[in-house]
Amino acid sequence: MVLVLQLLPLLLSRAQGNPEASLEGRPGDRVNLSCVEVSQPTRWVWAPSFPACKGLSKGRRRILWTSSNGNPTVSAAQPFVGRLRALGLGIRRLELLLSAGDSGTFTCKGHGKDESRTVLRVLGDPADCKAPEPTRESGYLQILIPLLVLGLLLALGAGGLAYCLRSSVPLT
Repeated sequence: MVLVLQLLPLLLSRAQGNPEASLEGRPGDRVNLSCVEVSQPTRWVWAPSFPACKGLSKGRRRILWTSSNGNPTVSAAQPFVGRLRALGLGIRRLELLLSAGDSGTFTCKGHGKDESRTVLRVLGDPADCKAPEPTRESGYLQILIPLLVLGLLLALGAGGLAYCLRSSVPLT
């Protein structure tokens, strides 16, 4: 029992976002991200697991940092506006209201090479958000539609030519 009580803070801190921790939740849930073992955290970055789901390109995005006066600053051009907030002073602990497509790796960075990572998995996020592969039927449509347009143009051209020829030849 004593061992369990000694391990309890470690287990609880792991669930809140310690280095290499992982979290899971559903859209609408609130999760806490913690910056652990990083002295003086300066910024958080997010590498989305499925950037195409949010209409983004691959790569990391700076989502929150400390401004010159020490206040947390959330990027205005990021998908967490209104859903991400710092808990307490600084940016050591964050709360995020989950939305579809939020899955990814959240990294807290400090001065130097100090960093803490939390892998977040939002249940229901698709395995990938690529455009669907074309089916055989859609391949036929890609050929059929231009052929129909070409046929219509040829018919209109032939009709116009026939009209011109007919109007220029006098009837006897």
